[in-house]
Amino acid sequence: MSASLEHKLDRILARAEELRFMLSGQVSGEAFVKASKELAELEPIETHVIALRAAETALAEAEALRADPEMRELAEAEYHELKQKLPALDMAVRLALLPKDEADDRSAILEIRPAAGGDEAGLFAAELFAAYQKYAQSQGWRFEVLEYNESELGGLKEAMAEIRGKSVFSKLKFESGVHRVQRVPATETQGRIHTSTVTVAVLPEAEEVDVAINEADLRIDVYRASGAGGQHVNKTESAVRITHLPTGIVVAMQEERSQHKNRAKAMKILRARLYEQQRASADATRAADRKGQVGTGDRSERIRTYNFPQGRVTDHRINLTLHKIDRVMLGEFDEIIDALIAEDQAARLAAQT
Repeated sequence: MSASLEHKLDRILARAEELRFMLSGQVSGEAFVKASKELAELEPIETHVIALRAAETALAEAEALRADPEMRELAEAEYHELKQKLPALDMAVRLALLPKDEADDRSAILEIRPAAGGDEAGLFAAELFAAYQKYAQSQGWRFEVLEYNESELGGLKEAMAEIRGKSVFSKLKFESGVHRVQRVPATETQGRIHTSTVTVAVLPEAEEVDVAINEADLRIDVYRASGAGGQHVNKTESAVRITHLPTGIVVAMQEERSQHKNRAKAMKILRARLYEQQRASADATRAADRKGQVGTGDRSERIRTYNFPQGRVTDHRINLTLHKIDRVMLGEFDEIIDALIAEDQAARLAAQT
C-alpha cells in the first residue's frame, strides 16, 4: 500500500475519533446530525483499516518469531495463515474507499414493459415481474405493486412496483436494460423458437427534498379506469394522468379505486424519473436519459438472454452463463447480481490506479 494511501487511512481514523468526541456532547442540533451521518459513512472503512493493520502487525510479529528455534513451528503456521489473509483485507479496505453511489441505500421503483415480440413478450414480462417479486421476498424487502396492466392472454402491458428495504437500488440497478427471451411460445403450433424482448427500468426512489416539482409545471388529467380492475371500472374518474410539462414525462395510474391514491402513486413515479434524469445529467458515465437506460427494446439490444430450450441464462455484459433458468425464474438472481457488483467494483478499482 502506497504512502499516500496510508496517509489517507490515517486521516480517516483520526477524523472518526474526532467525530466521536464531537458527538460525546460537544455539538447538538443540525451539527450533531451532520457529524452522526459522517461518522456512519467512515465507520465501515475504519473497521476494515483496523482489521488490516492488526493483521499486518501480527504478521510482523510472527515473522520475527520465526527466527526463534523454539517458536519457529508455531510462528510459521501463523505467518502463512496471515500472509494468505492480507490480500483479502487489503481489498476490503480499497473497496470501502470507493466512492458510493448516493442512491445505493435507497428503495427503488421497478418498471417492466414488453417490447419486441407481441403476446410472447407480454407473457415473459409477467414471468419476469413475478421473478423479481420472489427475489424481493427472499431479500426481506417489501414489494408493493403500483400498476399492473394485464393483457387478454395473461401477459403484461406494463407493470410497476415499489421495492422498499435495505440497499435495494444497489442490488437491482444493474437490471435496467433489455432482457431477451428465446423459447417456443405456448401459442406456437409449429414448435418454432421465438425471440422476444422486455425492457426493465430500476429507478432509485426520490424524496421530496431531492426533486423540486412546481405544481404549475404539471398537467393533471382524470379519467375513468379501463381494463381489469374491479367494479369501479368506468364508473368513477379515479384514474390519473400527470404530465410534467418541462420534460414531457407522462405517468398514468389507475390501480387504486381512489383518485387521491392514484395521484400520490403517480407523483412518486414522476419524482423517481425526474431524480434519475438529474443523476444522469450529473454523471456522464450513466445513461443520458431513461431511453438510454432501457434502450429501444430492439432484439439486437440486450443485457441478458433467457434461453429456455437450452436452460441457460446469459448476462452479456460480463459473459456469465448459468445453466439453471428454472431457478432464476423462481427469483434466484443472487449469483448474477453478485457477479455484476463485483465486476463494477473491479472496473472502478482499475480506474483509480
